[in-house]
Amino acid sequence: MIPEFTYIRAKSLRDALPHMAGDGARIHAGGTDLLGCMRDNIFGVKSVVSISGLNDLKGIRKTAEGLRIGALVTLTEIAESPDINKFYPALTQGAGSAASPQLRNQGTLGGNLCQKPRCWYYRGEFHCLRKGGDRCFAVEGENHYHCILGGQGCYIAHPSDTAPALIAYGAVIHIEGLKGKRSIPIESFFVLPAQDVTRETVVEPGEIVTEILLQPPAQDLKSSHRKVRARRSWDFAIAGVALALQLKGDIVRAPVLYRPERPLCPGGQKKPRTS
Repeated sequence: MIPEFTYIRAKSLRDALPHMAGDGARIHAGGTDLLGCMRDNIFGVKSVVSISGLNDLKGIRKTAEGLRIGALVTLTEIAESPDINKFYPALTQGAGSAASPQLRNQGTLGGNLCQKPRCWYYRGEFHCLRKGGDRCFAVEGENHYHCILGGQGCYIAHPSDTAPALIAYGAVIHIEGLKGKRSIPIESFFVLPAQDVTRETVVEPGEIVTEILLQPPAQDLKSSHRKVRARRSWDFAIAGVALALQLKGDIVRAPVLYRPERPLCPGGQKKPRTS
């Protein structure tokens, strides 16, 4: 059952931010994850602040800095964008593989990056580690969609189909709150279980993801995204990978635009060094 809450339709980002700072405030954009979390009692909700009508958070724009994608751009818009398909095909493929056509029409890029884990124990009536308990039930239970590397206590894998491509492209996420604006490299956007098992991202209460910036691609950049799932649609990935390579003929000049110290494994952890 969905709890009672106050609904606020923000007229502008400046109008939304004070409401988001309130206790128990939650953002409504596409709403595809929010309604499920409210129904499953994943978090307490006192007020829902709708930003779905904010035009400043919509649109895909080419600038001197690169391609700017508003947080309210839908997954369908990303999958069908000629500019994204031409220069960032892995992101097109990732967005186009998410969920079903109906959910892609409604779901936004910001929501896809900020969604809650899909672990059935976390979403069910289990007082797991991520909800303040003392154990991860997936370790000895049903863990079909959980990570096989890393984990550090909690073994959820983030369900976003756009995040792998954005990491490969070295994207930057812009966040705004009452204390001002900040820009976060996407590889630093997600919070590891070892840092805080109760959180998924660095977004603080009262903050809103406003846009995602993609750097101008190199002319010899090749990229792709692959998702393996049990069914064609309506399913989360059993495994997923995105890559971006700079090539000179058959020679790989650079692995990706952004080169982390160590690559991320499916569970969001950095792989141990092999040397």
